[in-house]
This record gives sequence, C-alpha cells and structure tokens, in this order.
Amino acid sequence: MEIERLSTGVVKIDEMLKGGIPKGFFVAVVGEPGCGKTIFCMHFIYAGLRRGEKAIFVTTEESRESIIRQAEQFGMKYSEYIEKEQLVIIDALMRPRGDPYTLTSLNPEELVEKLISIKRRMGYEHVRLVIDSLSAFWLDKPAMARRYSYMLKKILYQWNFTVLATSQYAITTSEAFGFGVEHVADGIIRFRRSLKKGILKRYVIIEKMRQTDHDLRMHEIAIIDGKGLTVLGPVEARREDIALPEHVIKKIVKSSKKAEEEIP
Repeated sequence: MEIERLSTGVVKIDEMLKGGIPKGFFVAVVGEPGCGKTIFCMHFIYAGLRRGEKAIFVTTEESRESIIRQAEQFGMKYSEYIEKEQLVIIDALMRPRGDPYTLTSLNPEELVEKLISIKRRMGYEHVRLVIDSLSAFWLDKPAMARRYSYMLKKILYQWNFTVLATSQYAITTSEAFGFGVEHVADGIIRFRRSLKKGILKRYVIIEKMRQTDHDLRMHEIAIIDGKGLTVLGPVEARREDIALPEHVIKKIVKSSKKAEEEIP
C-alpha cells in the first residue's frame, strides 16, 4: 500500500524523508531555542496552503502578528490565506476573551476543544496543524508531559490532522521539556545549533520517521531572508555529535567509583 506523503515545504528535507511526512502522522520537532523549528513549521503550513489545503497554527510563545510578519519576511503570504479563511492562527498570548481564535490558558483540554471547534467549521477534510510549542502546556507540571502528548495524539488522530508539535530541548532541561512528545511521536525531527569560530551554525537530523527509509545524516541548514530555511548539505561526524552529555558522564564516573568501593 503506497503511503501518501506531505511536503514539508523544504525540498531537501522532503528528499531526506523520501518524499515528505506520511499523512496523519504526529511529528515532534525538537531542539534548543533559535534552531529553526518555528520557521520549518511555517514552511510546512505554507506548502499545504499552496496546495489548497486548510491549516491551523497554534502559537504559544509569539503573537499572531509576529507569526504573520515572520512568514511574510520569508515570502509566505499568510495574511492572504487568513482572509480566505483557509488558515487560522490560534494565539495563546493573553488575547481578549472576545477573540474567537485565542486560548485563555495553557490548558491541553482547552486546546483540544478549540481545535475541534475550528475543525468542525473547516469541515472534515484533512488539515495541517502546528502546535508551537507543545512544551508550553506542561511548564508547571513536566511530569505530565507524556500523558498530555498521548492524549493529544489520540484525539487529533481521529480528526484527520497531520501534526507538527515543537518542543524546546536542551541538555539541561531535557527532563522537563524534551521527552513527553518524543515518546509518543510517529516521527522526530531534531534541530541543533553550535558555535564555530564565533559563528552560529544550525543543523537538522531526522531521528525517526515510521514507515520511512529516511536519511540518517545530520545536515547543516541556513535561514535566509526572503527564502526561509535552506539545507546546505550533510556534515561530517564531529566529536560533539557522538560524545555523551557532561552530566551523563559524571553520573557514569560516580557510579563506577561507588561500585569500586563496594568491591572487597
């Protein structure tokens, strides 16, 4: 049975995914702030809009106006599709209660109710959905991350969505932010960054995509004004790509010393 795939809007990433993201998947887009996650999600939404599909973009960390301005900066005319009611941007940044496309709290149940309400108005055809970021919904209760992620995936699957859910990730905060979405996701697209000779470099790697013989190499990316996210090409393996995080190394050393002390 042939799998229907959706273009991400970035040609090279589509190639890495053997044609795109399988329709109906729940995909985690993870990484540190400033890696390119939001711009990648903008491309995904715009690719659908240009094909006549409908889309919903949930923003928890920027305003609706900020998302529209950024999209315009990269040549994506979101405002035109909003006027045509093909695109809805749900704003979670303390909008007035009279705004029909806002969240009054970062509550997963309220998010689901809002999404289903909008989906009913859009119809039962397929809709692309971005939640940027999902980790915002468990900031005060990180232990609930996996449970909330599973609940959202289970419900949204029944409503004919393909979902990109971003999650902030850093070595120092991974226990709080990183693993709830990743454990339930059908795919994981990880963005990374590093400094080389004082210059910021960004990277992307497909860590997981079910039903897909995807590229396993890390690729360097660039964010270009007027164009958006561009893949520059694969990079050679570096020490920092394979080295264990420092806190993990310390735990291993501590455990080894303890074991040695217990040997008579």
